[in-house]
Amino acid sequence: MTTPDPEGLLAEQLLRLTRRVHRIQKRHLEQRELGITPAQSRLLRTLAHYPSPPRMTDLAERLEVVPRAVTTLVDALEASGKVRRAADPANRRVTRIELTDEGRAALRELRGARRSAAEEILAPLTEKEREVLGVLLDTLVDGEAAKSC
Repeated sequence: MTTPDPEGLLAEQLLRLTRRVHRIQKRHLEQRELGITPAQSRLLRTLAHYPSPPRMTDLAERLEVVPRAVTTLVDALEASGKVRRAADPANRRVTRIELTDEGRAALRELRGARRSAAEEILAPLTEKEREVLGVLLDTLVDGEAAKSC
C-alpha cells in the first residue's frame, strides 16, 4: 500500500475548491440575470482597478491573455453598453477602454453576486475557522510565512 502524498492531496483539494467556487459564482451571476460571463466579469473588475482608462494591451497583460481574447470580451461588453472604446487624447491611434455608468452598475451587482457566493462557500466554517483560513490564504497569495493563528 502506498503512502498518501500530502501535497498531491492538497493540490487536488485546492482544484476541487476552485471549481466549486467558479460553479457557485456562475450560479449567483445567472440568478442576477446580468448576462455577463465569468471572463467578462473578470475584465470589468480588472478595468475598475485602473486609475484611468487602459489600452487593450494593458488589459491583456494584466489578465495574462492574448490581446485577441480581450478584443472579443470588449466587443461583447461594448455591445451591451458596459464599456466603450475611446481614442487616446495624446495618440489617436491608441484606443482606451472605459467603464460606462451601466458597467459600474454591473460591477456593483457582480460584487453582490461574489459576496453571496462567498457566504455560501464559507457557511460551514466558524468565525475562528474563517480567520485562520484568511491568514492561510494571505500566506499562499503573498508567499510569506503564516503568522501564528
